[in-house]
Amino acid sequence: MGINRRNFIKLAGITVATGIGGKKVLGELVDDTTGLPVSQPTTDAPPLTAKRWAMVIDLQKCREQTGCKDCINACHHVHNVPDLGNPKDEVKWIWKQDFEGAFPSSDHKFLEDEVRESPAIVFCNHCDNPPCVRVCPTQATWKRQNDGIVMMDMHRCIGCRYCVVACPYGSRSFNWRDPRPYIKEIYPDYPTRKRGVVEKCTFCAERLVRGEIPACVEACKAKAMVFGDLDDPESEVRKLLAEHYTIRRKPELGTNPEIYYIV
Repeated sequence: MGINRRNFIKLAGITVATGIGGKKVLGELVDDTTGLPVSQPTTDAPPLTAKRWAMVIDLQKCREQTGCKDCINACHHVHNVPDLGNPKDEVKWIWKQDFEGAFPSSDHKFLEDEVRESPAIVFCNHCDNPPCVRVCPTQATWKRQNDGIVMMDMHRCIGCRYCVVACPYGSRSFNWRDPRPYIKEIYPDYPTRKRGVVEKCTFCAERLVRGEIPACVEACKAKAMVFGDLDDPESEVRKLLAEHYTIRRKPELGTNPEIYYIV
């Protein structure tokens, strides 16, 4: 059987990736710094960069949008997260959790009912001290040195689930079955996964390199999610942290989560 130019380039890319020992995703050469395929679609916009990405979520604004799931739907669509219809096998990158479950150390009997009875948007906290990274035997998950994002290379994942156990936030999902038949509409700019690997939120690293903000932030009509550089005193996240009292999920564990919540 003959080989056309496109297949030749694809095979050559696989050979190069194997030869240099670099990370790869679904047969594509991956940049060790960004953790993204080098063949990512490009735009005219310059990449978004920061010394330390972080997010502030205003739960007061979020509560005003009763039943809203725009951020969840947007994230799951652009990352090809399957809808298995089964809580036991559920795969999720971002979801809503009851306040007491999300912030067990911040709950007390004098907390306003409005706060206690409203769910919080939760996902990977992109910790400064991520326990998931320490336990991964294949370095399939790692913390980027340039901006602090905790990445996940599904190609390297061997499915041991050590990271799932180590994460105190329940932020990682394991694919117990092939997720691809359960994706209603394949989003072409992000690779699909396979059975036996772990996945999670990556702060939309593939969008940042194209100059785009995270999908959840873009989709939030209440503007309750703000993304920015924690090391920049002039960034919007720093201004919000200076103006409001915020809490984080289980900070007493020493993971130093970088998702902040205005309650």
